[in-house]
Amino acid sequence: MIWLLVRVGVFVALAAAVAYGIGVLLDTPGGIEIVWDGRAYSFDPLTFVAIFLGAVLALWLLWKLIGLTMACIAFLTGDETAVSRFFGRSRTRRGLEALEGGMIAMAEGDPRRALAKAERAGKLLDRPELAELLAAQAARAAGQEDRAEVYFKALARTKRTQAIGVRGLLDQAMERGETDKALMLAERAFALRPRDAGVMTRLFDLQTGAEDWGAARRTLAAEVRAGALPREVGARRDAVLALAEARVAEANGEHERARDAALEANRRSPALAPAAVAAARALAQQNQVAKAEKVLRAAWKQSPHPEIAGAFAALVPDESPEARRRRFKGLTSENVDHVESKLLEAELALAAEDFPGARRALGDLTETRPTTRSLAIMAAVERGSGADDHVVRAWLAKALSAPRGEAWTCDACGTVHEAWTPVCGECRAVDSLSWKQPAGAGESAAAQQALLPVILASLEGQTATPPETARKDVADAAEDAVEAQAEPVVEPRKGAA
Repeated sequence: MIWLLVRVGVFVALAAAVAYGIGVLLDTPGGIEIVWDGRAYSFDPLTFVAIFLGAVLALWLLWKLIGLTMACIAFLTGDETAVSRFFGRSRTRRGLEALEGGMIAMAEGDPRRALAKAERAGKLLDRPELAELLAAQAARAAGQEDRAEVYFKALARTKRTQAIGVRGLLDQAMERGETDKALMLAERAFALRPRDAGVMTRLFDLQTGAEDWGAARRTLAAEVRAGALPREVGARRDAVLALAEARVAEANGEHERARDAALEANRRSPALAPAAVAAARALAQQNQVAKAEKVLRAAWKQSPHPEIAGAFAALVPDESPEARRRRFKGLTSENVDHVESKLLEAELALAAEDFPGARRALGDLTETRPTTRSLAIMAAVERGSGADDHVVRAWLAKALSAPRGEAWTCDACGTVHEAWTPVCGECRAVDSLSWKQPAGAGESAAAQQALLPVILASLEGQTATPPETARKDVADAAEDAVEAQAEPVVEPRKGAA
């Protein structure tokens, strides 16, 4: 636009200068005399102006004649001329008509006809990228994946359509289950379109599937920067990935790296119980027990969990039941009314053989929240209080048929996991495990593993009761109940709960 204005300005200035000069000549009295090679030529002003304009016209005609001559030479040498441009326009028109027909065929659900039209358009058009894109889509719709791959590769070789071609090849690789190839293509697509949310999501899923936690964390950070994920969701997922990275480092003997990753995971998500447990263990290894307890108390305040209680107990392994009970007050006081706090206090009271205290701590959980764990604690309370065997057996029978309680359950597919993992083992979803009640009552074998996780003392006067012994008692009670099919289940005596 600026260059056009400059050209117009120059033309107007030259025209004005010529007009002014002609006006001056016409107004000059007398004539104009030109001396050439010793001879003088006299003109009146009007004749001189006419000769000047004729000379300018002759120069213009000479310039056009030179251009015509050059055009003839170009025609003889096969260069593009008006004739070739005419045929070129006809070829382009036929290509666009074929492309239009292919798009209509795709809309009508006829991919084979669309593919034929697209291939014809690709032969006629000088820039066949649109035709190749239509051909690739039509070939996929027609089930001809090999031909579609050829077109996607052609698109990937052109700078303008490179991202489209790579995305198409990525889709094919993921559908075929070629994860290594898909990961490479996803990285290339991310390099081409670093702010594409769809590309980042696929790359993240592939990296977590390959357990490349460091690369997945970098991709996650890019998603947060691009606004594809809320910051709080990104922080939680980053904590999950950091914890997974810490576990791999610990397995490889890289203890310092594992410690740093565990502390980072806890910093990013203080409420994530596995991260708090890992951070507390890392701090305990450095003899920072006070800091470890602080981390566990902060996690318990936000989200109580049995693993937190286990880690809190492991910080001082050789203490007496009464001393442990007193120390745990600092933990349970962070969330007194939570179900997990009540169950934990009941277990600690059992470990100290304070059966009335265990009953008080348990409260009405056997009625309002009957689970394997709460009913098993009640059976232990009755047994320690000297109740009859049939009363204890009745509580144990209830425990076997009760819901297992909270467990690590996938929010996406509902799969129950025995231990926390960063990726669901069934649907491969990342950060989808929540500590919640799964649908239905859990199987007895899995439910038994939740019994009394921190009880260390035996109710029969032994120094320790391993979990295997508790599970055996429950299993024996279940076998007795099956053998006595005709015997009705005896309800607990009045005042036992």
